[in-house]
Amino acid sequence: LCPTLFGMEFADVTAETYPLGTRLYYECDDGYERRSGQYAGIWCQRIDQVAAWVYREFECIDKKILLSTGPTMKLDFTQKPERKTQSPAPQKQENMSEFDQKDFCGPPKTIPHASLRLNKHYYLGQVLHFKCQSGYDKRPPTSGMRTCKKVNGQITWTPLTMRCTNDS
Repeated sequence: LCPTLFGMEFADVTAETYPLGTRLYYECDDGYERRSGQYAGIWCQRIDQVAAWVYREFECIDKKILLSTGPTMKLDFTQKPERKTQSPAPQKQENMSEFDQKDFCGPPKTIPHASLRLNKHYYLGQVLHFKCQSGYDKRPPTSGMRTCKKVNGQITWTPLTMRCTNDS
């Protein structure tokens, strides 16, 4: 596991790929609730020699119709890699060669009325993207990356050079 990484003030954090072992959790939007008995977590595992998300049945339903007995939404249990169909984002994959691409899951599925909560626990090879929130980008650089890597036997995060401020 990588050292705990706390959020940066006035910045949003995203990730485009996730190492094997990563667990993420869906959260229902305001006004919606998880259907009773369903599990909100997903897990990046190796399936048929490829990293893929393992999903369980999960649905966020409108609190107003919570008592409705409508059919639940069925999800595929695994996500087949979509790398072939998506053109890769033009970005520097810093030292990505030291990590095999089959060891990373791509972006998780979108579930209606739900958002993903980024985990506090990350694994070696995780790359996080930081971007200043709107209105807080007075001083460049306004975006940056941090990578969890092993340096001299120590697992550490690469430094972040960006700074977000709301100074007028």
